[in-house]
Amino acid sequence: MNVLMVASECAPFVKTGGLADVVGALPAALSRVDVDAQVVLPAYPPLFPLLPEGTEVARFDDLPGGSGRIVKVTAQGITLLLLDAPQLFDRPGGLYVDENGKDWTDNHLRFGALSMAGARIAMGAIDGYQPDVLHVHDWQAALAPVYLRMAGRDRPRSILTIHNIAFQGRFGPQVLDRLHLKTDWFHPEGLEFHGDLSFLKGALMFSDRITTVSPTYAREILTPEFGMGLEGVLQARAGALSGVLNGIDTDAWNPADDTALAQTYDAKTLKRKADNKTALRAKLGLDPESSGPLLCVVSRLTNQKGLDALLDAVPHLVERGAQLAVLGTGQPELEQGFRVAALAYPGQVATHIGYDEGLSHLFQAGSDAILIPSRFEPCGLTQLYGLRYGTLPVVARTGGLADTVIDANVAAILAKAATGFVFTDVSALGIAQVIERVVEAYADPKLWQSMQRAAMRHPVSWDSSAQAYRDLYAEFV
Repeated sequence: MNVLMVASECAPFVKTGGLADVVGALPAALSRVDVDAQVVLPAYPPLFPLLPEGTEVARFDDLPGGSGRIVKVTAQGITLLLLDAPQLFDRPGGLYVDENGKDWTDNHLRFGALSMAGARIAMGAIDGYQPDVLHVHDWQAALAPVYLRMAGRDRPRSILTIHNIAFQGRFGPQVLDRLHLKTDWFHPEGLEFHGDLSFLKGALMFSDRITTVSPTYAREILTPEFGMGLEGVLQARAGALSGVLNGIDTDAWNPADDTALAQTYDAKTLKRKADNKTALRAKLGLDPESSGPLLCVVSRLTNQKGLDALLDAVPHLVERGAQLAVLGTGQPELEQGFRVAALAYPGQVATHIGYDEGLSHLFQAGSDAILIPSRFEPCGLTQLYGLRYGTLPVVARTGGLADTVIDANVAAILAKAATGFVFTDVSALGIAQVIERVVEAYADPKLWQSMQRAAMRHPVSWDSSAQAYRDLYAEFV
């Protein structure tokens, strides 16, 4: 079975968040269930070294924003179909924003071109390659099913995966012509969303199936609280909507052979995990004699992640003898807030603004627990890394967090099934209350180790999810 994926990022090549991790890991998992998945990806500057190694397999002269060619290359075990359009993607800054953090003003053209190229490949633009299914990810690829339908094609069938419905690709109606979209489709039952064009709504209307990255989030986005204005569209298409839980790359995230760690370990050698705590404390300047748990944050520093509430709870965390290590970037006021907290509580709070893949592995291995107090979280991956590393997740009861962490309530503890701590109130008070539970559990080494082992037994690979996707694809083939 041949599946064509279209996405705007893919780890380990280019990444801003969990979307890249999913697109980078899913093809290998699908290959184990006899699905060949190739990925259409923009040729951003970090991918330029791959272009001479590949083969040009298609060329398009009339994409939104100009011409582009498709270069096929295999790297890191993934077959990439790189959209080489330098006028759109050869630029400094980030994938979506300029060096000042502002959205590129031509993002509609950049990702309209990606979508159109994906649709044309799906329709057979590459000699000898005909995908059975078109699988697009998030708003940046969401016009591909629209272009497919505009061409009057019923095949291949299309699937949209929503990784975060908060990002919808909204642009003024004046861009329709430059995107080669039918203006008579610009109405509430088509592409129009409150007077704007919405890339994401287009895929919601014209994809054959819609998935999101956890069963709970699939239910949540049907409500006004989580649907971000699109809940009505989703309710109308509820029969086509399902949730498939994300997994992680268990080879890349394996404490038994992780070269980024000070000491490798597994569930049978948990005592070795302490060496990573020692190393992390030393690296961050945290007090090595502190007897409380070390909690970490590895995240975008945003209000969505509940980190403003965590910042307000820091005094209580320190008062209870816990330590906090923060790794990430995000809203300037939160970055500054955690810097100030580190200065206010030397030896107890440490903040590293920036992102470092190797350091994120040491954070996972060296911490006792990982805090994820998100107000909404489609799936989340860091809690899965925490489970894998015996670093107990402390999570809000939302989205994929609710689907992957078993709360340390009395019944779960007695059954030796508890894998973390789940709470509901994302506020300074709610976080303070769950920290109380963490500190109390940590004071009982036998209980803590039992929870760590349960966490490390919890299935976090892509295997079951890849089979679920294969079953979806098989409906169309």
